[in-house]
Amino acid sequence: MYYVTVDHRVKIAVYDLNPTCKKTVVMVHGWPLSAAMYEYQTRVLADRGYRVVTMDLRGFGRSDAPACGYEYDRLSDDVFQVIQALRLSRFVLVGFSMGGAIVLRYMRRHQGFGVCRLALLGAAAPRYTCCPGFPYGVPRSTVESLIALSQTDRPQQAQDFSRQLLACPHSDAIKDWFRDLALEASGIGTVKTAYALRDEDGCADLEWAKVPTGIFHGKKDQIVPYELGLVQKACIPGAQLFTFENSGHGIFYDELERFNRVFMGFLED
Repeated sequence: MYYVTVDHRVKIAVYDLNPTCKKTVVMVHGWPLSAAMYEYQTRVLADRGYRVVTMDLRGFGRSDAPACGYEYDRLSDDVFQVIQALRLSRFVLVGFSMGGAIVLRYMRRHQGFGVCRLALLGAAAPRYTCCPGFPYGVPRSTVESLIALSQTDRPQQAQDFSRQLLACPHSDAIKDWFRDLALEASGIGTVKTAYALRDEDGCADLEWAKVPTGIFHGKKDQIVPYELGLVQKACIPGAQLFTFENSGHGIFYDELERFNRVFMGFLED
């Protein structure tokens, strides 16, 4: 692990596995987790000869938690600055949940710099909350309740999240692990990115996904509704939708073996 300094001397924690390999995958985590959520993918990717670059977004994991900079524009700029610092080119860009919205913003804001393939995992995109003219997503009040709980009892919020994340039966230990990852985030990062989830509109981002795109979504997702995956499929030309009938939001773990197999198939197609 090392740090890349981005805007206003904010340090972003970067994890670079197999740095000498030519095939590269860059993975952006979701709210309110960290790069560690990809533990069960990074090993598989490394074994298949990929360089795997993950990072903790500002406010999460081991990265700095400044007072500001939690809107999608700045978060996607952080990703871009990490990519520039590592001099990456021709990589697969992966985003989970809020990370999916951030990588789509990256595609528009940075014209898809270096990206040869895009993977959206349970992506909270093009917007997370419904509004007039966009009847998909979750009610705004749902996110406001989440923000209120994060401001008054973040351990309970993390506990609730960890119990909603998965749809298949799993051990309490794995659920507690996801809870602990959420609690490693800063309070300010958790709350301010929740504001972004509530307010950001990424509808204009979708048309910039001009590379082969895979949409991976759990049919039983209770956090980011499956219908958002259908919207992404309808709006991104040529996108492939991979539906996981038994998975919830934690698509990367619920049907772990199948997800890794389908994900690797998409990368190597």
